[in-house]
Amino acid sequence: MKRMKSRIMLFVGIFCLQGIMAQESTNFKGKKLILEAVDGVKITADFYEIEEKNAPIILLFHQANYSRGEYRSIAPTLNQMGFHCLAIDQRSGKTINGVENETHKEAVKLKKGTLYPDAIPDLEAALVYAKSELSAEKIIIWGSSYSSSLVFYLAAKHPEDIAAILSFSPGEYFTVEDKTVRLFSAKVKCPVFITSAKKEKGSWQAIYDAIPSEKTFFLPEKNGFHGSKALWPSREGSESYWMAVDEFLKQFRNN
Repeated sequence: MKRMKSRIMLFVGIFCLQGIMAQESTNFKGKKLILEAVDGVKITADFYEIEEKNAPIILLFHQANYSRGEYRSIAPTLNQMGFHCLAIDQRSGKTINGVENETHKEAVKLKKGTLYPDAIPDLEAALVYAKSELSAEKIIIWGSSYSSSLVFYLAAKHPEDIAAILSFSPGEYFTVEDKTVRLFSAKVKCPVFITSAKKEKGSWQAIYDAIPSEKTFFLPEKNGFHGSKALWPSREGSESYWMAVDEFLKQFRNN
């Protein structure tokens, strides 16, 4: 009974915070950082830090035509759950929630590609930064739409560096190195959580089935939403997504 009461209190706190962030999504209280990809592209990132220095970190990657602004109302809730967060602008993206994608502008200026797979160096730069500059001991990667497919590539290439994957609406949106996303998901070693809109399950079922490690998924009772915006407080049913996310992440929280 005591444990159930504490979980109820946690979600009361989460939903209160969501309500606040719905009104103040542009009131950013994190730290703006500049990372650098191996090809010289400067990557703009938001670092949401908590007091516990050795807490796990979640790397947050946005969906198509978006920016790090996708996570302005999500990262603070993950902070409340006990995680540092690093949300980056990928070079494939634009603007969301009033936050312009600065990495995209930098890539265009340097005449670099801005298609979905072109963002891989940006994801890798975030991983390197979390390891080397933030000294993160436990790194979780989180993708939305196209980046929710790229996280499988990242985890397949860096299996010893990644503790878990959260993938919001993955699909076979592209090939990388002439391989499908499913072939990379088959090489993942860490626990995986997948969710999406209800109608999207067929888009990721084969990716999910190929995962050899511990895995779980969540589908909403109603229609739901594409990508991480399913967690925005303005989205109907966001509470059920949050409960599923919390259930998966609790195994990675520091006690």
